[in-house]
Amino acid sequence: MEKFEQIFKYINDNAENIAGQQEQDYLEALLQTLEDTLDGKFEWQVQGATKEDMRKAIQIAILKGMRKSAQPNHQMTPDTLGLIVSHFVEQCFDQELSERTISIVDPALGTGNLLFTVMNALEGKVTASGVEVDDLLIRLAAATGDLIQQPVTLFRQDALEKLLVDPADAVVCDLPVGYYPNEEVALDYELCAAEGMSYAHHLFIEQSLNYTKEGGFGFFLIPANLFESDQAKQLHQYIKGHAWIQAVIQLPDNLFSSKAHEKSILILQKQSEQLKAPREVLLAKVPNMSNRDALAMFFEKVRMWKESNNQKR
Repeated sequence: MEKFEQIFKYINDNAENIAGQQEQDYLEALLQTLEDTLDGKFEWQVQGATKEDMRKAIQIAILKGMRKSAQPNHQMTPDTLGLIVSHFVEQCFDQELSERTISIVDPALGTGNLLFTVMNALEGKVTASGVEVDDLLIRLAAATGDLIQQPVTLFRQDALEKLLVDPADAVVCDLPVGYYPNEEVALDYELCAAEGMSYAHHLFIEQSLNYTKEGGFGFFLIPANLFESDQAKQLHQYIKGHAWIQAVIQLPDNLFSSKAHEKSILILQKQSEQLKAPREVLLAKVPNMSNRDALAMFFEKVRMWKESNNQKR
């Protein structure tokens, strides 16, 4: 067995036992397993296991639990998307990462899989904060962060209200898609809909830029049809006034169960007087992930785009 499979077997067996004995659902039993492990109640070690082995094992267990509970807000950003986002974070902060750690915020943390994938990929170069309103999800994220020993500070609150986090160098966010129910809070946003309910995914973009430093970046997993909706014109105007579009990356169709679920990556940079707009917006499509040669060419194209895009005034 691979190391992450050994860890998963340990986590899963204990969670199944707790679920059976205490008549809990699997996700709650999984949380208890992770917290009991942190408290030292289980003697457990897999020789040579890495942070990525641990993250993957916990992710598989959480996915199993989510399939059983089937709550609409219980969804996880797949590893493949997290790794592509990690690559773009690394490219956009290439020079800074050689000199200092960068700060990242995820305002729609969930169980933390996207954020922890990025943190593991940029090992030791990132400090992070996450915001999540769901109690079970944020406790799972907290336990995962402790077990993989990543420096993350978590806040349980509605991410569209005033946040306690400091402005960060970067935001990573798998945007929650749909209408935002709290119309009173939505009124504080430029992207509040003129009529009817506002789109949560639009408000999350605005809130993310509120908590991004000038010249910092936002890396968003967006619905593929984001710029085709009835409120798209308002979103365009908002972005034009506050940020520069750096890249729109189409993701492979085969990563999604249907066309309605397809996503792209939108990279924004918060405007800064010290910088100028990018010379060229990167518009590209990620090739099939199993085609290594095409993937290598894609990442080389990204590297060349970043090198030619000097924004200093």
